[in-house]
Amino acid sequence: MSKIAFIGVGKMGAPMVHNLLKKGHCVSVFDLDSEAVQRCREWGADSATSPIDAVNRADIIFTMLQTADQVREVCLGQQGIFAHLIPEALYIDSSSIDIESTRFLHSEAKQRNIAMLDAPVSGGVKGAEAASLTIMVGGSTENFERGRATLEQLGKFVFHAGPSGNGQAAKICNNLILGISMIAVSEGFILAEKLGLEPKKFFEISSHSSGECWAMTHYNPVPGVLENVPANNNYRPGFTAAMMLKDLKLGQSAVQTAHITTELAAKATQIYQQLIDQGHGNLDFSAIIKLIRTGNDRH
Repeated sequence: MSKIAFIGVGKMGAPMVHNLLKKGHCVSVFDLDSEAVQRCREWGADSATSPIDAVNRADIIFTMLQTADQVREVCLGQQGIFAHLIPEALYIDSSSIDIESTRFLHSEAKQRNIAMLDAPVSGGVKGAEAASLTIMVGGSTENFERGRATLEQLGKFVFHAGPSGNGQAAKICNNLILGISMIAVSEGFILAEKLGLEPKKFFEISSHSSGECWAMTHYNPVPGVLENVPANNNYRPGFTAAMMLKDLKLGQSAVQTAHITTELAAKATQIYQQLIDQGHGNLDFSAIIKLIRTGNDRH
């Protein structure tokens, strides 16, 4: 089994650590949140006093952080881990950050003879807990093959998306679709209700028709339609609206780099921004239906 360092053990990182421990790996964790670290300790992880302490003699190093600046600081700051990795170590960044920063980190890693993969994930907290994540991996084929077995212990589907940064590209494009489709599902169900259709009946019909999509059939935003979704738990996340907005903004940044127009994604970004501006950033992103419903109830 490998000696693994895991930096960033929040809502996604902690269950990933738990699954690595269940597979018999020795895992050292670091996070600024002492309660998150303590939870991992209770599962059998070792706690580190710093990122450098965490990566000491580690074979595989994961980061699961919120921003590109945090990842850069952990890797390249004054106490950056890149200067302290053993030669045969593999660094895997599972944060969702912009493609430019990711490719810069790949370049810096290559100059230091560090093997690196960008490997953002999809599936939310439930997927992390069940080790059923979809993991999108960017990096060389050689490095992907080195990391594949470990990543397969965390996810049900592990895809090599291509060279450096392509994992982030896949995640950004996927969440662009998800953000838009959740708004479409919300609008469809609100209209169905206004027209006298009972939500479960409309779900039964549309989930077997051309309107069927993941946001509807696996993560429905209407309370009482599906079991075990945030809508049935006052929209406790899953995947917060703030994180969805972050990913949509990453998409808008990528759109500018690619010199294309994505009008629906731009509008979806504005709509999620309204939800956050109303103080609902900590709710699940499916709570976007509350904003859409409120707007329609005014008419």
